[in-house]
Amino acid sequence: LWVTGVAFTGATLLGLLIALARTSDNRILRELATFYVEIIRGIPVLVFLFYVAFVGAPAMVGAVNWLLQPFEAAITVRQFDFAWRAIVALTVCYSAFIAEIFRAGIQAVDRGQLEAARSLGLSRWKCFRLVIAPQALRTILPPLGNDFVSMIKDSALVSALGVQDITQLGKVYSSGSFLFFETYNVVALLYLTLTISLSLLVRILERHLRENRR
Repeated sequence: LWVTGVAFTGATLLGLLIALARTSDNRILRELATFYVEIIRGIPVLVFLFYVAFVGAPAMVGAVNWLLQPFEAAITVRQFDFAWRAIVALTVCYSAFIAEIFRAGIQAVDRGQLEAARSLGLSRWKCFRLVIAPQALRTILPPLGNDFVSMIKDSALVSALGVQDITQLGKVYSSGSFLFFETYNVVALLYLTLTISLSLLVRILERHLRENRR
């Protein structure tokens, strides 16, 4: 839950920035954002997880050490915890998908409303906050909730790095007790309980937004 919560928050913020770049009037920003989305969506999550953990992490540590040279300080790759490497990988991977969700929500708002808001003298930020965001939220909430549930399931991939999550603990316990059937039934039940609970919460939030709209 901790890995998913931190990674999803980061992915949502990064995805929003990318979506704004993709809907920008600046062609360079649009092309860069499109390139980012297409590249990241084309790489499997597990492959990207290994890439960040064993290629990206040493590169990031090297960059940090270069910045710390004037202060005569340094960090090692071992200090970059595997849980945080997994969080970075999930954040980047899901930001591409969430960016497309935000883009769809933004473009679903009628352009005439934006033109009317601009004619009233509202800034771009106020247009987004007062006109686009409230309407887009109702459109993006179901797929956004779906991505959150998917990330909870994909967080099981961090066990490949040895992170002590539910899957890793189940793997360790079953290898020692040989109770594979019982252990993985419990692991599956735990994930199922999490995903169903979150799906119900998303439905309650959707119903609340619909009632407020009326």
